[in-house]
Amino acid sequence: MPYKDGIIVFIGPSISLEEAEKILKADYRRPVGRGDVALALKEDPFIIGIIDGVFHQEPAVSHREILDAMDRGITVVGGASMGALRAAELDDMGMMGVGKVYQAYKEGLVESDDDVAVVFEPSTLEQLSEALVSMNYNFQKAHQQGIISQLECDLLYQTAKNIYYPKRTYPLVFKNSDIEPEKIKKLETFLEKYGEDVKNLDAQKLLQFIKDILD
Repeated sequence: MPYKDGIIVFIGPSISLEEAEKILKADYRRPVGRGDVALALKEDPFIIGIIDGVFHQEPAVSHREILDAMDRGITVVGGASMGALRAAELDDMGMMGVGKVYQAYKEGLVESDDDVAVVFEPSTLEQLSEALVSMNYNFQKAHQQGIISQLECDLLYQTAKNIYYPKRTYPLVFKNSDIEPEKIKKLETFLEKYGEDVKNLDAQKLLQFIKDILD
């Protein structure tokens, strides 16, 4: 698959560079922050993909710079994390959204950036906490499979939501929830076998979406 000139994609903990390049050859960059899209415009890309971005530790990518990109005729696609949030806010203005997280924001099922925020190791981009959207996705799957009740599913979600995002992990959620140990063991086994990272799934969909545009 040849290198695609003019495609800039901002990634991070949602998808590794190795995994991303198996789907789409592009100019991959670190999680987007304030001014990064504006800077990218100097290189005249024709597609900008936004997956991961900084949230609280640094100023987030602004609406204005995304709008400026689209005003220049650049296709801007978002999904999975920061990209999903911005796409839900700007799709009426022309930004394209992809994936479950984008749909959840669009439908008002998710409202806070805290729901997709994670903490990651700056040098390696290794994810060190869990995104609430992925946790909720997996708790719902476990409920559908009869592993936990709807009440327990809701309790786990609320417990996770009440934990500050940099500290949000499955072990801490299980520790803080009032659910019997045997049920937690079954849930842990289920997650080990069938747990998924919805942000990663959406990141893959976004890259495939861009690839389909090009083909």
